[in-house]
Amino acid sequence: MQAFHTPLNAFQGFDPETSMSKTSFRTLAAGLALSAAALTSGTAAAADFTLTSPSVAPDSTIADKHVFSGFGCSGGNLSPALRWSNAPAKTQSFAVTVYDPDAPTGSGWWHWVAYNIPGQASGFAEGAGTENGMRLPGSTQQGRTDFGKTGYGGPCPPVGDKPHRYVFTIYALKIATLEVPADATAALIGFMINANKIGQASFTATYGR
Repeated sequence: MQAFHTPLNAFQGFDPETSMSKTSFRTLAAGLALSAAALTSGTAAAADFTLTSPSVAPDSTIADKHVFSGFGCSGGNLSPALRWSNAPAKTQSFAVTVYDPDAPTGSGWWHWVAYNIPGQASGFAEGAGTENGMRLPGSTQQGRTDFGKTGYGGPCPPVGDKPHRYVFTIYALKIATLEVPADATAALIGFMINANKIGQASFTATYGR
């Protein structure tokens, strides 16, 4: 079969204003401009989603009042205050996790899992992560951490380890409710979070002893 080749000069002298109607050309150009603007806007909005804490600064050492009480640690086990802003427009709910990837378990350590946080919420007060969660917003539920119970459990790395990293993450979800069992593990809740997220933001702080 003979190959078809388009001569390089085939489009020389092409003038879109004369080769198609001016109205069609301008409509096409406007459509392309709107598509580019929408793409840029969507990227910017996603990039603006942020998580901060007045209690814990990024890359800082976590204060003793937020450290676990037990397992050889004697901190205050007070959950940090959290603030988030500029969530994606279609957010229906949020989830928050605190995770230590450096724990010597082979799978890290889940220190806090909160989910079904109302889509209108914008943060947690300091100390809100108690086992009963009474100070958490509206429909918020808490999953079982690797300490074996619900609620916030602060850092408590092994003595002599280099400082562990604690990753605080907020997830924006496309659904209002995660359908998980009341005693669901953090891993199961994490699976459901990642299956429904439309955005996330995080920061990391450290603690060692």
